[in-house]
Amino acid sequence: MTARDTLPATTPGAATLARFAALCAASLDGGGFESLLLSRHCGPEADLKRVSVRPIVLRGSPCLSFVYRYATRDETKNLPIADALQWLRKLLGPVFRHAQLHTRDAMVELMISQRGVCTLRRRPVIADAAGEAAVTGEPEARGQATAHDREKHRTVDVTRPFLTALGVTTAHHAVVPAMSRKWKQINKFVEVFAGALQASRLLDTDPAQPAEKRPLRVVDFGAGKGYLTFAVHDHLLQQPGIEAQVSGVELRSDMVRLGNAVVQQLGLVGLRFDEGDVRSRALQPLDVMIALHACDTATDHAIHLGLRGGAAIILCSPCCHKELRPQLLSPHPLRPILQHGVHRGQQAEMLTDGLRAMLLDACGYDTQVFEFVALEHTQKNKMILAVKRAQPQPTDAVWAQIDDIKRFYGIRDQCLEALLRAEGRAPGAALTPHG
Repeated sequence: MTARDTLPATTPGAATLARFAALCAASLDGGGFESLLLSRHCGPEADLKRVSVRPIVLRGSPCLSFVYRYATRDETKNLPIADALQWLRKLLGPVFRHAQLHTRDAMVELMISQRGVCTLRRRPVIADAAGEAAVTGEPEARGQATAHDREKHRTVDVTRPFLTALGVTTAHHAVVPAMSRKWKQINKFVEVFAGALQASRLLDTDPAQPAEKRPLRVVDFGAGKGYLTFAVHDHLLQQPGIEAQVSGVELRSDMVRLGNAVVQQLGLVGLRFDEGDVRSRALQPLDVMIALHACDTATDHAIHLGLRGGAAIILCSPCCHKELRPQLLSPHPLRPILQHGVHRGQQAEMLTDGLRAMLLDACGYDTQVFEFVALEHTQKNKMILAVKRAQPQPTDAVWAQIDDIKRFYGIRDQCLEALLRAEGRAPGAALTPHG
């Protein structure tokens, strides 16, 4: 078929499904299979979003790895090729109505209507002047990057092995269309992280010390599948004189197993995943504390652990802001504005993260609050970045401002402030880091 050929809508569904399965099998036999994405879920599991499939080798035998992406977790099923093709036939139609097969030469798209009518489209892959693969057709229809997008500088090298192992890129280092937003998030985060490293003193060298690699300790709380944990570790590996010691901490045991399996698969040194909760995590010295999407006061506990551990960099992307909202007054003249629930929620978010930033300022950090990525990529797009100052500054005025804000809005309790005061902190006193 040409780039625009479409099978007639009257083609029997079973025959079209068989043809698509045959194309999958042929691409596997010929070595051209790169990835497969199943979407438009219509099965009984309400929280199942999509399934991504990629080729792997287990104990010397070719297999297909099915990654089931749910709303809050991922599950992996690895099957031998013959079993995988049979399993694929069971998923198409009853469970998923859309499939995209990416091969070395083409992108094949299968669409199944609610009445079972199947449509098959094939778009050939051409190589651009830079040798990168591109699918012909409109970028909006295929979810691929345009030539202009491909020319953009990316902080992360698209050929890095961890991206393929995590399903962000194909075996030929093309970004999987369904992972394009994640790819942008990874690049933006590493860009922010790299800037923070330069602003801190963590990369400074001491000419009086032997030319040996210095450990740089990073803890990532709520690591999830580890996209950003792997990216931070990979970035540190490229820094001269640095020995990366990165830990991803995650509550879900299946995510911990997945992360450690990829570490072992790639033979990475200085990276591990641990099961644990930030609220009960033992204190340890660290240089960088990362906490992305830690719910409600878990962000406060993560910041506090970073402060006590002596972190030079603290990076947080807060999630949920439940603690302050029930405490808030609607002081005149704001009462007419704050009578609306959506405004009260936005106010609680602003105050929570604003107070966190001020408390970090009071603890000796230069702090910024900014938009991490555009809202089109994620609703959880706010970032708090704190870099430890080289020289201490007076903080009495900051503490006074915190008291004024709490008094104005009727705030009685704020978790991070309570944690700091519980360890004997008084306005103007220095917080003593451990380690």
